[in-house]
Amino acid sequence: MSSALLDQVRAALTAARKNREADRTLLYSTLLSEFGNHEIALGHALSDAEALEVVLRAIKRRKESIEAYRKGGRTDLVDRESAELAALEKYLPPAVGPDEIRAAVKDAIKAGAKDMGAVMGKVMPAFKGRADGKLINQIVREELAAQPAA
Repeated sequence: MSSALLDQVRAALTAARKNREADRTLLYSTLLSEFGNHEIALGHALSDAEALEVVLRAIKRRKESIEAYRKGGRTDLVDRESAELAALEKYLPPAVGPDEIRAAVKDAIKAGAKDMGAVMGKVMPAFKGRADGKLINQIVREELAAQPAA
């Protein structure tokens, strides 16, 4: 079984090769290799959710690299990593707005989650790949602070 996400990346790789885009070809072939490695580690074909985890890790690495290159004054490398980041972000599900996150956090608190770890544990899986963890963390802190002391 092949996931739709893998098929999209394979198609993007083929298009990049046809257009002789060396940077994109390298990016997509590396991503397909990472999919293969993750598949071997898990011992089964990747689901879309598992393939999305691989893309999220690749995006996280690009963001860390961009930050490091900015500190080092390497704008040429920042531009390259930013282009790769933009290409990878196309494979993420649609982003979620802060209002939807806040509603989920309030629901988790009403359901009995009273501390940061419990609320994050309930909310994070629902928004994996669709919202920034820092934003979710900030909203959880705000909502917990707004709760009356027990």
